[in-house]
Amino acid sequence: MSEHIFPIRACFLVWIALMALMILTVFLSTVPMGHALNTIVALIIASMKAALVLLFFMHLKYESYKLSGVVFGAGLFWLLILFGLSLVDYLSRGTSGVPGH
Repeated sequence: MSEHIFPIRACFLVWIALMALMILTVFLSTVPMGHALNTIVALIIASMKAALVLLFFMHLKYESYKLSGVVFGAGLFWLLILFGLSLVDYLSRGTSGVPGH
């Protein structure tokens, strides 16, 4: 494991980016883009925030092990499977929103 010193200035820049993305999320939640588009935009912004935390605060950007990438990729793949199965279930329920109708 290689030692990497993460400068405090970089921490603040990442923190500012996270705060800006949070403000963007709150602002876009008030903009009527349709339910589906609001959800997609919110997930994209949340993914960007998660990537910043993983890369910088968990130091994955500076990790040289290939196994970290495999574990991250496997987790992302599993998450996509779960999202896909949830989407199939959601789309198969119909439009009424009331069970049995």
